[in-house]
Amino acid sequence: MSEIKDFDTLREAMALNSEQPEGPARNARAEQLLAEAEKLNIPLAVIEALGHQLKAYNYSSEKDRMFVPFARLLRMWDERPEDFDEYEVHTLHWVFKWMTTGMLDQPHIPLASIEKWLGEMEHRYRLAGHSERAVRGAEFSVAAHVGDLARAERAYAAWLAADRDSMADCHACELHSQGWWQAERGADAEALDLWRPVLEGEFTCAHEPHTVLASSLGPLLRLGRLDEARAHHLRGFRLVRPMESMRGAYADHVEFCALTGNEARGLELLAERPAYFTDSGQPRSQMDFLAAVALLMDRLTGLGMGSQPVPGPAGRGWTARELAAHARAEALALSARFDLRNGTSYVGEDIRARMDRAPLVERLPLGVRAARGIPAPRRAPAESMVTAAAVDSPEQRADAPDVLPALLADARRMSDALLPHAMEAWAAVWRAAEDVELPVADRAEIVDHRAMEGGPEGIALFERAAELYAEAGDPGEALAARARAAYARALDGDMDAALTAVSEPYEEVLALYSEESTGVRQAAAVLMGRARILMRQVEETGTEQTVAAAENAVRELLALVDGHAGDDVRLASRCAEAQAMLGELATRTGDLAEAAELFTRSTEAFVAAGLPWFAVEYEARLAGLAHHLGDIAGAERALRGALEHGGAYLEAAGQAQLNLQLAELLGVRDEVAEAADRALEAAHWADEAGEGPTLGAWARHLLGGFLLRQGRWAEAAEVLESALPDLSAETHGDGAVVQTLWWLGDCLGELGEHRESAERRLRAAEIARLWPEQQDHATLAHLAAESLGQAGLPAEADQAYERAGDLWDSLGNVHGLVRALRARAWLALRMDAGLEGARRRMGDAVRECARALAEAEDLESREQLGAELAHTHRQFGDLLARSAAEDAEDGAIEAAFEAALAQMTKAIAVFSSLGEEGLHGRTGAELAAGWLEADLSRPSEAAARARGVLTAYEVFDDSDEEVRSRRAEAEQMLQLMEEQEPE
Repeated sequence: MSEIKDFDTLREAMALNSEQPEGPARNARAEQLLAEAEKLNIPLAVIEALGHQLKAYNYSSEKDRMFVPFARLLRMWDERPEDFDEYEVHTLHWVFKWMTTGMLDQPHIPLASIEKWLGEMEHRYRLAGHSERAVRGAEFSVAAHVGDLARAERAYAAWLAADRDSMADCHACELHSQGWWQAERGADAEALDLWRPVLEGEFTCAHEPHTVLASSLGPLLRLGRLDEARAHHLRGFRLVRPMESMRGAYADHVEFCALTGNEARGLELLAERPAYFTDSGQPRSQMDFLAAVALLMDRLTGLGMGSQPVPGPAGRGWTARELAAHARAEALALSARFDLRNGTSYVGEDIRARMDRAPLVERLPLGVRAARGIPAPRRAPAESMVTAAAVDSPEQRADAPDVLPALLADARRMSDALLPHAMEAWAAVWRAAEDVELPVADRAEIVDHRAMEGGPEGIALFERAAELYAEAGDPGEALAARARAAYARALDGDMDAALTAVSEPYEEVLALYSEESTGVRQAAAVLMGRARILMRQVEETGTEQTVAAAENAVRELLALVDGHAGDDVRLASRCAEAQAMLGELATRTGDLAEAAELFTRSTEAFVAAGLPWFAVEYEARLAGLAHHLGDIAGAERALRGALEHGGAYLEAAGQAQLNLQLAELLGVRDEVAEAADRALEAAHWADEAGEGPTLGAWARHLLGGFLLRQGRWAEAAEVLESALPDLSAETHGDGAVVQTLWWLGDCLGELGEHRESAERRLRAAEIARLWPEQQDHATLAHLAAESLGQAGLPAEADQAYERAGDLWDSLGNVHGLVRALRARAWLALRMDAGLEGARRRMGDAVRECARALAEAEDLESREQLGAELAHTHRQFGDLLARSAAEDAEDGAIEAAFEAALAQMTKAIAVFSSLGEEGLHGRTGAELAAGWLEADLSRPSEAAARARGVLTAYEVFDDSDEEVRSRRAEAEQMLQLMEEQEPE
């Protein structure tokens, strides 16, 4: 049996279907409703159902199906125009534009047919008395598509010159097309200027700012406005993601990922929309999508990832290289069909250019999680580009004797300067020196540096290096190598062996140095090795004796080197490291201020010696100490210094940690814009370091909070949603999970996604339910109730408010309880409880507030509860006034207004008792009471209330918006009432 009983139920069903997500299911339902409409034997019902079907097709991937219902509509109009009401006449002419431009998307429709249809549109618009603006806009679309630029410019000018009327596209859509044309002509800045009103929310529609945000990505990247490009991607993708009809805009976001080093994000986008590869209802957007896919796959292949599995058309697996070839071939085949239809090569040239675009940014962090790990290549600093690091192949090793001298010189240069990548240079020397006869001193040096790479062979290699140094006649370096071997034992956990092994080299080197048989550099190396071992012992035991022994060793080292460093960076680094060791010892004894001073000296010494990269570790320690000591400026200075000094040498994990610490510090200082930038960097580097699920999730959590604090709701929501899958109570704490859900609920509420907001807030409340302190649980339950109410779910909202009210009551929070009761009263009007239930709940709110006020002892509490009571009376009055049905009998309406006026009078009295703090509340209630007096046909009383408000504000100027608003309303009321008062 049919569910459609009459025209009204048909309209209700079509309205409900219009709210469903775009796609085949909605289209199928539209087809069913058309069949039902035909059974009603009402021509207008069929007309409306055809229009509904046409709109469903247009906003889906099945755009090619909209021509049939339109042809039928047009035939019905030509045969019986009297069957169309005013709205359907307007709609019929409106969708002419969809047909004309929609034909361009279908390469099987001849260009001559499109031109003919354009002429038909112009003729019918003229007959209907419409401006030619929409016609010239459609002509511009045709000319721009085929590449007739002269005609496009003429049509563009005529389009803008024609009058806007009811057939003109909305402002947002027109501005999108105009900006698109400017960008096509190379005027990116002008395009963005045209789009500004859409981007700022002045003009919006069903598809805007969605498409403008997507179209703006390329211009912003080309202009170097990277922060805006990132923001537009995050905002825009969130809008287009659920809309099946927006494949062209979706392609722009895929292309953006390919051009900004976000290949992993691009793959995630492809995985979300597998049908986009093959949906053929709109060939032009399919071509654009495949072109973006080809660009992304070529980028991956160029990065050496051609064999990586990627999402592609269903039915088989794909590698990046295979999908690149497939997508390119398909896109070119589609473009060839368009060019054949158009008689030009314009579309094909444009698609080729799009697929061949070079990245515009090597790396643009987005802050969102990318589950598919596509590592971004990192260029090593110039100092590490060793000339023969490529001696890995057998053919190159055959030439090793020829390149070895250069390699050795390069490695020594880097070691003498203590450059960060010196060990890579020595590794190249080790490989090149295999099977090559070398002087024993060179061999000793090579083995010594090989040992420094660590590993289980390190101790033996150091000892072998010592033997070779001794054989070469360098006893000082031999002792230094032995000291390094001893330290390696300490690192291996054998402290006793390390202390024993270092004692002899220590005594011998001091003797040699006193005899001037070795240099200060060698002696310092041995003393540093001994100091490091003793510092390691402090870490293990921490006794007073070990701390004292370590301090003596460090001070002995400083005394040795003092005055000898000069331009010797190695000796300068010994002094700086020794200062840092003393700083560590000071933290052990609890002298944190002294420790901070010593770490400061150490970092300054490293920087002064031209070794800023060594300062990073100690600047990070200094930042922690400064923060602990309350020196926030010092902590910030140290973190900025660490990031600056680490530069390109800092590992990804270090970048993540330092940026994260700086973000947290800046957030505390309310410098949220830069805090967001730092959290963004932290998230990126955490992903690079493989710590996305841990450190990266925390960075995204913070980033989302910072974006929220700036009112960037859509960006914040994207980031927070990407953080949630990795955040866990075990790793990050359940407080972080709750806070992320809380923030996300706030963002979704601001974006109008109230049902989703409620879901996040309820999830957070469920976690907080288990906490000993229930304040957060109550607050989240209350917020969830608000979201449910705004989502049009009154019954669910009422349950949530009831839960929140019980929690507020258990916490002794009268304000929360009263507000929950008031909210439930308003909801009752929309539910079975009705007016009686609403009055009961509002009465409960009044009683709870009055009881708490009577029991309050301190002045501040009495004032706060007094204000709450006054607002409750005011809302009670508003509720009673609005509950009076317009079709009720006069006596019932009058009774409702009298009851409302009684509550307003009580509100006025309580607000008055609060003095100046209650002034605006009192005048607002006075004006509400005045309008009630007017509705009760008592103009004199209403006028008296208006005069009372004006008198209350006599001493105020107009700088306060509230004052201006109240005065204006009072003056309006007074004027109206004086006109009604008897002479």
